[in-house]
Amino acid sequence: MSAFDARWMPLSQLRYACSGHSLFDWLADNSSLTQRLIAHCGSKFEVKVRDQRWRTPLFSESRLLNMKIGEYAMVREVELLCNGIPHVYARTLIPKRSLSGRASHLQGLGSKPLGALLFSDPTTRRSVIEYARLVASHRLYQWAMDSMSERADELWGRRTLFCYAGKPLLVNEIFLPAISENKQR
Repeated sequence: MSAFDARWMPLSQLRYACSGHSLFDWLADNSSLTQRLIAHCGSKFEVKVRDQRWRTPLFSESRLLNMKIGEYAMVREVELLCNGIPHVYARTLIPKRSLSGRASHLQGLGSKPLGALLFSDPTTRRSVIEYARLVASHRLYQWAMDSMSERADELWGRRTLFCYAGKPLLVNEIFLPAISENKQR
């Protein structure tokens, strides 16, 4: 773990670290975040693509994806919005070896939600789910807060290693302050 990367933990530690936190239910829910946000926002849900390009993953991301240090992955960064307000920053990493065969279309999602695709495919598997508290020195915090006008003291996030079409991809979901402020259900 570098100073720029968060300390990721399993669910058992999350219960201890933030069980009283307003985000605990969001973090611990293992259903589709896309579907939950649609229910939360009503018809005012949208995906805004911030960036998509080949990048070097963070060390812990490379390790989870079983990639060599310095190897590139397709990195897709999006904001999940309710009523035009960003509620979640999502960063998906797809190694080059995962963009072949049935999974090759993942690089052309545009503003379609990845979660809807993953959870609609019965062959998709989740293997690793981890959680972290992010602070200003962490890269994921910095990237998540990049378009925000006000800074939060901390953010909480989870990341999931999926196996889609037999190939690995990593999804980071960082919960932005608006998700706690918006009490719709």
